[in-house]
Amino acid sequence: MTPPERQDGSSRPRARILVVEDNALNRLLLHDLLELRGHEIVEAATVEEARRALDGGTRPDLLLLDVQIPGGGAEAIIRDARRRPGFESIPIVAVTSLAMPGDRERLLSSGFQGYLSKPIDTRTFGSVVESFLERGPRMEEPKRVSRVG
Repeated sequence: MTPPERQDGSSRPRARILVVEDNALNRLLLHDLLELRGHEIVEAATVEEARRALDGGTRPDLLLLDVQIPGGGAEAIIRDARRRPGFESIPIVAVTSLAMPGDRERLLSSGFQGYLSKPIDTRTFGSVVESFLERGPRMEEPKRVSRVG
């Protein structure tokens, strides 16, 4: 059976992506960009909402986490997700405005498998996210979404 065609015209299977972002406008942007590519989006604005989403019984294929999320930060969500059976290999990608020298390396060493900087480049965001899905948990060099100049 062929997967249903996505809005971007491809027939790649949809992914379920948990977006954890406290800023409503950023959350809407991420949601819309991913939905246009045919993905199913689950949203959370706090650590507690993210935990409830993880408890919902449907395992996401990818987590996109704002690093400075209220209620304990993204590291709390990473620890929680990794303790759950079946969640050990889900790619977790930082979506952050932290872009000082060393921030990317620090985040990758703290449990993230990828790093995307804000502001989001809407032209490349969807394909970059899909590259994380394709590579899965053993990602080599994560790509950075550049600022539009």
